[in-house]
Amino acid sequence: MSKLSSGHRNGVSVVNPRAVCSGCKRLYRDPKILPCLHTFCSDCIGLLEPFSVSSRKGPENGEAAEGHRTAVTVLCPDCDCEVDIPASGPGGLSTDHLALDEVFLETLATDGPLGCDLCGEGGAESRCDVCCVNLCAFCCQAHRRQKRTASHSVQRLEELKSGGRLRRPILCSLHPGQELRLFCQPCDVPVCLECAATLHRDHRCCPARDAIHHHGGRIRELVAARLRPRVERLKDALQKVDVSQEALQARVDATANEVRAFARAYASAVEAHCLSLLHRLEELRVQRRNQLHLQRAQLQQALLDVGGGVEFAERLLSCGSDSEILSAKGVTLRRLTSLPAGEVEGYPLVGVVNSKTVDLSKCTVEGEGLQRGVQGQRGHFTLVCRDSAGEQVERGGEHVLVSVVHKESKNCTLETTVADNSDGSYSVTYTPAELGDYSVRVCVRAQHVKGSPFLLHVTRKLRRHGGTFHCCSFCSSGGAKEARCGCTGTMPGGFKGCGHSHKGHPGKPHWSCCGSTAEQSECLPLSVLAAVSPRGHLRTVEL
Repeated sequence: MSKLSSGHRNGVSVVNPRAVCSGCKRLYRDPKILPCLHTFCSDCIGLLEPFSVSSRKGPENGEAAEGHRTAVTVLCPDCDCEVDIPASGPGGLSTDHLALDEVFLETLATDGPLGCDLCGEGGAESRCDVCCVNLCAFCCQAHRRQKRTASHSVQRLEELKSGGRLRRPILCSLHPGQELRLFCQPCDVPVCLECAATLHRDHRCCPARDAIHHHGGRIRELVAARLRPRVERLKDALQKVDVSQEALQARVDATANEVRAFARAYASAVEAHCLSLLHRLEELRVQRRNQLHLQRAQLQQALLDVGGGVEFAERLLSCGSDSEILSAKGVTLRRLTSLPAGEVEGYPLVGVVNSKTVDLSKCTVEGEGLQRGVQGQRGHFTLVCRDSAGEQVERGGEHVLVSVVHKESKNCTLETTVADNSDGSYSVTYTPAELGDYSVRVCVRAQHVKGSPFLLHVTRKLRRHGGTFHCCSFCSSGGAKEARCGCTGTMPGGFKGCGHSHKGHPGKPHWSCCGSTAEQSECLPLSVLAAVSPRGHLRTVEL
């Protein structure tokens, strides 16, 4: 078999991948099965670098010898599993006879002639199924004449090629030419007749065809009951993962397209806005330039007129005689008086350069109406826009937004009016309808000014009562020591005696805001003047 394999190492295109070692990419040479059920050439397994090395004590592979044995662990090149190599090396692994069959079938499928494995001279015409060698016609006759090989099955290569199948006997490695037809149950290995008569004579051996039912059935049961359903589940899971990957990629592509489309649209919008701003800037430049050109021309003409008049007048005064000055006096004075002497305001000055920008942290809000308000009465306060130096910007045009919202009733929002005073200040007016606290937000360019939002407290509308001041509670109540107004309102008063000398007089003035029962309301803190006549008579003062 070595000659056959070596003949297909170089330049032969292999069609059957099951006949090729995945390690060396050539036809199998002495294929061995790793514990992970992947097959490699024995030489390829020997070239694998050890993953770990450990010492073990005791028999191995049915051997009776004892002692320390070195166990080598390698990684399978196909699945990266950790597999143990016997102490005897790769030769101690099981031979993959199916791979050998695939190699032989591959050699039969090639168009090149096969050489005789015995003489190496003639072309092979037959193959011995027992010895696994290719024979020419002469060696085939000699093979049949020998007593030891006369009973071997020899088939023509043409028949094997046309059949497409190969049933090759498995020979014993200890007794050449002996087929493994028996199975030793205690040792759990196939044996030949000589092995059964010598090494396994005390063991229970049975024909291989009788043992295959039990052991093959276990393999089928494991495959059918456990592994095949798991294969199907793994295929389904793998298919779901593939579908998820495709969906993920589709979502990523769609999102990427959206991002690119948004970026293009945003860039286009920015570019359009930029062009619009540049166009507007150019229009303003042309407009201001024309106005400045006109102003320059007017100023130049005025300068020429005034300069000419001054020059003529100075030359007349410095060089002219008295009679010359008097003769030219009339026309000179008329011209000089008609010229604008220093009145720059008379010319239309256009164009303003604003060097001050509004600083929100410096803006101030002034006015009593910012903190206190009266129900039903219009309140007002003023916003003053200032620059970074704290100075008023002295120009209008800012975007000012003021909102007044009730803190407890969110649906209660006051309508505010903002008036631009064109000097950097803005007057704000409002009329509250409900009592309570309001939140006042003052924003310039959509940003809060310093202190915003402010707290506005709205109270009930005060009502002024007409009242009468009495000299004391005794007098005003008809002799009672205590008296109160019908509205329960009390106001401060002086503490002067009324001058009356009746018993029990407390000598404390009393002010009645209504003089009779009145509607419950809050009284205004009015100043009250007490007046007593010199004769001690009561005098009332209405406020």
